Order: sequence, then C-alpha cells, then structure tokens
Amino acid sequence: MAVELKSREHIREIRKAGRIVAACHRAISKSIAPGVTTLEIDRFVERFMLERGAKPAQKGYKGYPYATCASLNDVACHGFPDVAPLESGDIVTIDMVADLDGWLADSAWTYSIGKTTAATEKLLRVSKQAMLAGVKMAVPGNYIGDIGYAVQRKAEREGFQVVSKFVGHGIGRSMHEFPQVDHHGPAGQGVKLEDGMVITIEPIVTTGRADVFIAQDGWTAKTVDGGWSAQFEHTIAVTKDGPIVLTRWD
Repeated sequence: MAVELKSREHIREIRKAGRIVAACHRAISKSIAPGVTTLEIDRFVERFMLERGAKPAQKGYKGYPYATCASLNDVACHGFPDVAPLESGDIVTIDMVADLDGWLADSAWTYSIGKTTAATEKLLRVSKQAMLAGVKMAVPGNYIGDIGYAVQRKAEREGFQVVSKFVGHGIGRSMHEFPQVDHHGPAGQGVKLEDGMVITIEPIVTTGRADVFIAQDGWTAKTVDGGWSAQFEHTIAVTKDGPIVLTRWD
C-alpha cells in the first residue's frame, strides 16, 4: 500500500483543523474539574467545532455515537461519554478529530481531575514524554519502528507498559490512512518516513499489564488487570525541516 504524501498546502489545511482541535483542548483544560461530566464535555466539543465551521469526525464513524472518546481511569481508549460526574483523583482522556473542509486532525489528551497522587502524575508525565520521544523520531529517513522503539523505551524505563493493541495512523482526507504507526517494537523497521507524510503518534501507557478487553458496547477498551492508563496524541507532519506538531496547544 502506498503512502499518500501531502503537499505544503495540504499540510496547511490539516493544520487549520489542528488549530481547532488544539483550541478545544485548551478550553477543556481550563474547565474540566470534579463534578463535570464527560457527556457535558462531549456536547461542548461538538458545539465548539460546529461554531468554527468544522465537524466532529468521530461522530458516526463506523456507528460511533459521540463527538469524542472519553476514557476514564482503567479505560485505555474509546470510552463513551456519560453522565457520571468526574471525581477528584480521576484521570480522563478526551480524544477528538476535527474535520474542516474535508481535512482532518486528531488529538487526545489525558487530564487529571482535582487532586491526584504522585504515582498518577508520574503516569501522565511519562505518557506525554513517551509520545514526545516518538515525535522526535518523525523525520525523513527514519522508520516507523524508530518511533515505536523510542516510545516503548521511554515508557518501560519508567516502569510502565505500552498497550500494543492500538496504533497511530496516517491522516488527511480520511481519519485512518496508511501507514499504521506502532508504539513498540524494534528500531529501523517498518515503513520509511518521507517528507510530506502526516501521521498520528498516540501511545497508550498503562501502570499494569498491556492486555485489554472490549466491553459489551463494542468500543470501550479496558485494561484486563484494572491498571490505569494515559494517552497523549498529536497529529504530526514529517518534513525535511523536522516534525511539525499540527495540534499543539500546551
């Protein structure tokens, strides 16, 4: 399967969608707190995107019913937003994809709610650092395996595991394009990175075993052992001048 390389104009269009996603995450970061529900966040995200001329690409994708995924504590990914109030000590990953004029950008962020433990804060810190370690490897001439190796090495050195069942992906006109971006494995293998590729890097890092199971709703992926997990995701353009983060906000 061939990689669809993006022109500089294409990357600018994806970046416009990325700015909406980034602004939405920034707004969530200022308002998320104990007592807020993930369904309220979901409705906010949909309204936020629509007001800016975009639409939430996840809603309706393969029948998915919400604008966001909201993954709480031991949910690795693809959790459904609901009406349960967030509690102090929780962590929740909000994952969203904006479609602006047919160009898509994707980003997930794990938020801590109220007061959390030092162990939880370490999980979030290392998860983000693992994602950024992968981003640094997203340069022409490297391989997808170099990204995965950097992510896995950082997570495991800090005592965590990477959930290998879920991967990053190419993105552009479609939410999921070739290539698949693994967050584990040996360096120097897989698809070679080229100038013009646009991909997501989105490792899920967990405190326990990397095994997950899918709940009865057919979407929600939970850790088998109840370990908590965190996920940070950016949409990245691979360019000869280095990786460009198209969804950066923090």
